[in-house]
Amino acid sequence: MTDALFSRIALIGIGLIGSSIARDVKALGLAKEVVISTRSAETLRRAEELQLGTSYTASAAEAVKGADLVIVSVPVGASEEVARQIAATLKPGAIVTDVGSTKASVIAQMAPHMPEGVHFIPGHPLAGTEKSGPDAGFEGLFQGRWCIFTPLPDTDPEALRKLTAFWTALGSRIDEMDPQHHDKVLAIVSHLPHIIAYNIVGTADDLETVTESEVIKYSASGFRDFTRLAASDPTMWRDVCLHNREAILEMLARFSEDLAYLQRAIRWGEGDKLFELFSRTRTIRRSIVEAGQDVDVPDFGRHALDKK
Repeated sequence: MTDALFSRIALIGIGLIGSSIARDVKALGLAKEVVISTRSAETLRRAEELQLGTSYTASAAEAVKGADLVIVSVPVGASEEVARQIAATLKPGAIVTDVGSTKASVIAQMAPHMPEGVHFIPGHPLAGTEKSGPDAGFEGLFQGRWCIFTPLPDTDPEALRKLTAFWTALGSRIDEMDPQHHDKVLAIVSHLPHIIAYNIVGTADDLETVTESEVIKYSASGFRDFTRLAASDPTMWRDVCLHNREAILEMLARFSEDLAYLQRAIRWGEGDKLFELFSRTRTIRRSIVEAGQDVDVPDFGRHALDKK
């Protein structure tokens, strides 16, 4: 049990990330009160059934009253609307942060609505699963994962220190980036892989010469792992594509060029080029395991998870 870092925390949005935060805050005693708000009456009712907070309201403006820390966990396209709703009821000195996968767009949407004396510090925890909704959250989601802040030039150092202490208590490792640089990095390490996965699964679905039953039956040969990414929340990923458009298009162009190179190597039987590429990518995989971002267990660690 950790000493409470905040008297009252307001969670706006209670999907996978929001509910995981709520569970950790409760387990670690990081706040005396946790107010949960979401537009969906059904989701709000489910959050209450799961006892994720201490109070519940459909009104974001009501939820942030008296809150020391406000965490906005909504699809990035809804960021401005939330900022508008909460602006008038934020207390002076409150810290407002978010968990969105794009940062330049979120800053452009939210910063103009933040009142004087409120500390807006954009953030992005690099953690999650393909599941969504309040039931998808679990304790320890952020353990050992990175949380990236993209502070504005006039960010208050003490507010940044308190937010850093909060995410550190959840088990996160902290880094800071310029918003545009963050968006470019995430375009290649997160956004592009999801887009490719959605596209491959869509291609398989459209392929008339291979039946759907065959696609499902033999999926463990590689296709299965694309379907995990492609099962992610469609609203969230629609918004990511629209709100990180430039960086994603740049990475898609680079990917298309590299794919054309690979296509030529296969067509002309250039085994040396294929071997060089496949060897280089194995090195990346080893580096990811060494960095603690995955486990070195066959079958992507799933057999290990099954035994727990």
